[in-house]
Amino acid sequence: MTVTRRCETPQGKAGSSIAESLAPLQDLNFGQATEKARSWAESHGTGDRTGVWGISGAAGTVLSVVGTLALMICCPMFAIYMWFTFTQLDGSVRKFTEYAQAEGLQGLWRAWPQPSLEAWLVLLAFGSFQAVLQRYAPGKRFEGPITPNGNIPVYKANGVTSYLITLAAFLTAWGSGLWNPGRVYDLFGEMLAALNTFSLIFCVFLNIKGYVAPSSTDSGSTGSFIYNFFWGMELYPRLGKNFDLKTWTNCRMGMMGWAFWILCFAVKQYQTFGHVSNAMLVSVLLMEIYIFKFFLWETGYWRSMDIMHDRAGYYICWGCLVWVPAVYTSPAMYLTMHGVDNLSPAAALAIAATGAAAIYINYDSDRQRQVFRATHGKAQVWGQAPSFITAKYTTGDGQEKTSLLLTSGWWGLARHFHYLPELVGAFCWTLPALSAQCLPYFYVVFLSLLLTDRAFRDDTRCASKYGKYWAQYTKSVPYKMVPLVF
Repeated sequence: MTVTRRCETPQGKAGSSIAESLAPLQDLNFGQATEKARSWAESHGTGDRTGVWGISGAAGTVLSVVGTLALMICCPMFAIYMWFTFTQLDGSVRKFTEYAQAEGLQGLWRAWPQPSLEAWLVLLAFGSFQAVLQRYAPGKRFEGPITPNGNIPVYKANGVTSYLITLAAFLTAWGSGLWNPGRVYDLFGEMLAALNTFSLIFCVFLNIKGYVAPSSTDSGSTGSFIYNFFWGMELYPRLGKNFDLKTWTNCRMGMMGWAFWILCFAVKQYQTFGHVSNAMLVSVLLMEIYIFKFFLWETGYWRSMDIMHDRAGYYICWGCLVWVPAVYTSPAMYLTMHGVDNLSPAAALAIAATGAAAIYINYDSDRQRQVFRATHGKAQVWGQAPSFITAKYTTGDGQEKTSLLLTSGWWGLARHFHYLPELVGAFCWTLPALSAQCLPYFYVVFLSLLLTDRAFRDDTRCASKYGKYWAQYTKSVPYKMVPLVF
């Protein structure tokens, strides 16, 4: 049985869509369907379940399970204690170590914030507002790439509109005295604790939904509760036909939250010291440019590994709901109380210019590939006809498809070149912290590891998908991320 359908209800065809959804039940073989779901789950978005670091067999399986559990236990602790170190211990790792040694487990427990009603209400208001904007703000229809099982997810591209409406609401609420954004800094530990609790419940919900009511055929169980919870079961989980949950967690709660929590930190610095420092201004400005760029390119994000390959589980949903606000905002979190008048105007200008240039190159490289794909290879690249490789592949339901692999422009320099300017931009919005403490630079280190791992994972996935065509591509573009180096 082969079924290709879009992840939406066509306008004006409610009756026919019900008939179409029931039609496959006429010849459904549940044994084959279960086996197909398991096969899909084991080969799409679950990482290596049988080995790690080249160790296979029983030992590799054990290491993989232990590593997965360790991440789920340790990452929430790191996120919370990172906040605690920034806000209570001047961002000093040494002071945190001394505190842990002196106070022991009881002290660490006392340092763990408890969600307050106010923190929950801030998150409820923000999350609900973003959900309403995602669903109802105007935007163009956008069809994502065909999925492994032949489905085509459909989105409403309204990220920029949602960002601007949220910014207007932020300024209106602050300017009118209806809300004090500086309170977010005071409540942030409680908000992280609340987000951590919510994300765990949310991931349980996603697993139950994946079992009883998957949104598409791109779903399946790995046979392991641990892996189902960590990696997720559904590739494109939705509420109804139109509300995409990964867009809400990744783009609206994660990226939009990042944009506005750091503005709240800047407000807190202004309220505390009477002005916003050069360091805070440069850091927040560069992050806002980067996030606005993200929403300009949101349709490209729907073609990225996060959406196309990584399923909705703890790995990506908890990451966007908790890790992003805790870690991605950390340069501004530290600068709120420690970045006052520590950056000269000349240094601030140089860092801002370098960071802005890096963010533009990151955007232009993504745009270049997006336009190339949209025009089926007919658009010029750097004023010339593009060079590319025509690669054929087969989807999970047996259909033969074609992709064009760009080998000129930015994409002729390295297969994942766009990661390099992204890292430079991140370094620039962290650099205003200067060298007083090392913890503010954790985000840059983490991002370097994340993007390098993603480059390797993407290469592995593409080698499996395209076979000999990917071998041709790597021969034409031999460097992975850094031209002439790596």
